[in-house]
Amino acid sequence: METRMLGDGTPVGAIALGAMAFAGFYAGADDREGVTAIHRALEKGITLIDTAEAYGQGRSEGLVGRAVRDRRDRAVIATKASRGGPAYLREAIDRSLGHLGLDHVDLYYLHRVDPEVPVEDTMGAMAEFVAAGKVRAIGLSEAGPETIRRAHGVHPVAALQTEYSLFHRDPETDLLPVTRELGITYVAYSPLSRGLLTGTIRREDDLPPEDWRHQVPRFQGENLAHNVGLLAPLAAMAEMKDVSTATLALAWVLAQGDDIIPLVGMGRPSSVDRAAEAMDVHLTADELATLDAAFPAGAVRGARYPETYLPALGR
Repeated sequence: METRMLGDGTPVGAIALGAMAFAGFYAGADDREGVTAIHRALEKGITLIDTAEAYGQGRSEGLVGRAVRDRRDRAVIATKASRGGPAYLREAIDRSLGHLGLDHVDLYYLHRVDPEVPVEDTMGAMAEFVAAGKVRAIGLSEAGPETIRRAHGVHPVAALQTEYSLFHRDPETDLLPVTRELGITYVAYSPLSRGLLTGTIRREDDLPPEDWRHQVPRFQGENLAHNVGLLAPLAAMAEMKDVSTATLALAWVLAQGDDIIPLVGMGRPSSVDRAAEAMDVHLTADELATLDAAFPAGAVRGARYPETYLPALGR
């Protein structure tokens, strides 16, 4: 596995494992398979394991902790706090460490920028955790450009975690220029657009009834039909290269720069194996140009989150 760097200089595998599925957000989650998936990932050099207290109120953190306890030196553990108040954060980091069963995390994110708390106050509190040895580096998630600059002025931001894929290219305009200027690694979550880029979701009833993606506008009705219709060029190139559309879409993200680390949900060992295949796919300049033209910014229809979630994005 190729190695890339977080903004603080920590080396990690070029692909990261997302542990949101371990909290049951998607149908079919299985704790035993989740632990096995993390072990498989570490064997393949996928070392950055990403969770959050909000994923099942500590359920995902607990599973991650159990999985890495006897191989802690091989794993780079990231988790997230849900709010930005200093008093809340001081309790939240201790809760997360308790769920994980660890004495420190390698990367601690603010999951969403808190509208009630100046980001300078949030970063000041998180910097205390670095000084205390509870946290090695600090990250932000779904923060806007000006907030990133303000936060970075208080304490270096090692990583920004925000969505990025062929189906969500807005960050190329507003976020990537800032992270590259400041030396912040971009951790790209949903690089497969929550499964849309796999080509396996073509109708709403392809999702189990309890799957939360039914709430997401781009998975609904005419929006979904339009978005599925965009996949033909990706499928054609994938067939030509004898890989899956998911592998090709992930390879595209990897090709956008060595400061970008795609964060892939890997709830099963088989999903780890599929994600790792992207490392072996080389895209020529012509192939990248073809995909860029086929998936311009704004091509996808429907918001990437339910309407109630949108105010928390890009603050």
